Amino acid sequence: MNHLKIFPLLGLLFIFPSCNRKGEENASSVEEKAEQPTNRIAIPATVRSNLGITFAKVERRNVENTVRVPGSFELQPLAKHEYRMMLPGHIEFLVNQFDEVKAGTPVYRFRSLRLLDLQQRVDLAKASLRQAEAKYDVAITRKRALAKADFKRADLDAQVAELEAEIDQREAELTAASAALRNASQSSGRENPASKADASDWIEIRAKESGFVESLAVTNGTFVEETSLILTTVDPSKVRFLAMGLQSDLPKFKNGQSVKIVPPQGAGNDLNEFIEATLQIALTADPEQRTVGLFAMPGELKSWVRPGVSAFLEIAEESSNGVVLAIPRSAVVKDGITHVFFKRDPLDANKAIRIEADLGVNDGRWIEIKSDLGPKDEVVLNGVYELKLASSQSGTSQKGGHFHADGSYHGSDE
Repeated sequence: MNHLKIFPLLGLLFIFPSCNRKGEENASSVEEKAEQPTNRIAIPATVRSNLGITFAKVERRNVENTVRVPGSFELQPLAKHEYRMMLPGHIEFLVNQFDEVKAGTPVYRFRSLRLLDLQQRVDLAKASLRQAEAKYDVAITRKRALAKADFKRADLDAQVAELEAEIDQREAELTAASAALRNASQSSGRENPASKADASDWIEIRAKESGFVESLAVTNGTFVEETSLILTTVDPSKVRFLAMGLQSDLPKFKNGQSVKIVPPQGAGNDLNEFIEATLQIALTADPEQRTVGLFAMPGELKSWVRPGVSAFLEIAEESSNGVVLAIPRSAVVKDGITHVFFKRDPLDANKAIRIEADLGVNDGRWIEIKSDLGPKDEVVLNGVYELKLASSQSGTSQKGGHFHADGSYHGSDE
């Protein structure tokens, strides 16, 4: 009876190990499927925000035949306007530094004793002219009366000629005196600038062109001499870009050539942003520095365009030969002995694809990619180093994983 009870127990012992082995085989197969290597990394919106991940578009560029020259924006020669005193006197400003002014806006006013002198010159010139005209009228009347009597006097003819010359002289004096007074009273607040002046009168000077007040040259209320600089205004829209190119690259430059002005790479700058411009080569070159000035007149103005701001001038050959697909050079990083970049998954915007780069020529800012890239793709620009560290370990690619919202990375086995 005891032997019969042992046999069922032995059968159970054989069944349990076989179940365990099947369970272990199923678990290992699931684990192997979960650990299949992948070159995709999940980058949802929260991760992109925490890591500061940005993207740059792939561009068709003539990388090999592009010359990039650093430079900066500057004001055009006619962008600045100076206001100087026409007479010595006291001045009072009507605007402050950095104020925007329109053409015709009062910018300052002055008061001068010389204004009385100019008014007196005009009055004397008018009186002298009237006196000469009266003498001329008397002489010409006598001459006509004698002519009717058929009587001629040579001395009277000479007097008439002298009076005619005197009238011309007095008219010239009046014209000069009136012009001096008009210039002194130019843009004044009076309806008639040439009207009677008074020493207590303020003469308002108005802006001739629109712009911004750049600087005030004197103290408010001070006494200044004639021709003294009072203030300057500038029109910031009248800017140009100046770069110094190498004389060895002169064959690549041509007046009227279409070029691009691109901002330096930095926080908040779009790497794909640029301004179309027209190239003008300087008339002379620098024999010591072996450079030549390159002026670019921008076709439009953007918020980052200001005098003194640095940027780059891109000059490419006007030819379709050599046009390739290129991405920013900073989007490519070295991982061990290979170069990699991260392409945004075209089928899932919340994933990035790690790609070993097949590189071509570069111009210092853009680099040619020869494979695994399309003209409508985007690549990771800022945040590429974080993705490289997350997707590599001792120079070897990990088997996939994901980012958490705090920016930490976990592999698939965690």
